[in-house]
Amino acid sequence: MQRKFLADAMLGKLAKWLRALGYDTYYQRYYGSGVLESLLSGGRLLLSRNRKTTGLHPGSVLICSEHISEQILEMRSAGLIHTTGEGWFTRCLICNVPLEKAEPPDSRQNVPEYVFHEKTDGISRCPSCGRYFWPGTHRERMIKQLREWGFHNP
Repeated sequence: MQRKFLADAMLGKLAKWLRALGYDTYYQRYYGSGVLESLLSGGRLLLSRNRKTTGLHPGSVLICSEHISEQILEMRSAGLIHTTGEGWFTRCLICNVPLEKAEPPDSRQNVPEYVFHEKTDGISRCPSCGRYFWPGTHRERMIKQLREWGFHNP
């Protein structure tokens, strides 16, 4: 079973990239009293840039760097994420929900016309927020960055 993460409020970019890699990564900008504890009871691994927070939650991981590329390398070095994986771009980058294949009639109304005709089979939809995703230039740039970081998708 793949590890599930809980990123604290200081790790929004890391959460997005972990989701792009297919990792279930819960993140929000603010956690009220008791929220972290509740989420951790579900078996998630807390990632934090705050020493006090990691000290309060045994087993959590302190992320030292402020830079996303170094944060990713920290996680790889610790064995928390792997360089190969089949889950790339299978989760919503915004709300972390697994994406579903979009139905053509819905896609046609919600993506640019050229995308609908060129990428019909590659269009996905988030069942939670309703956003549509497709293999375009943004994804190509993200894949390029992931490869520069040493990741490869089989």
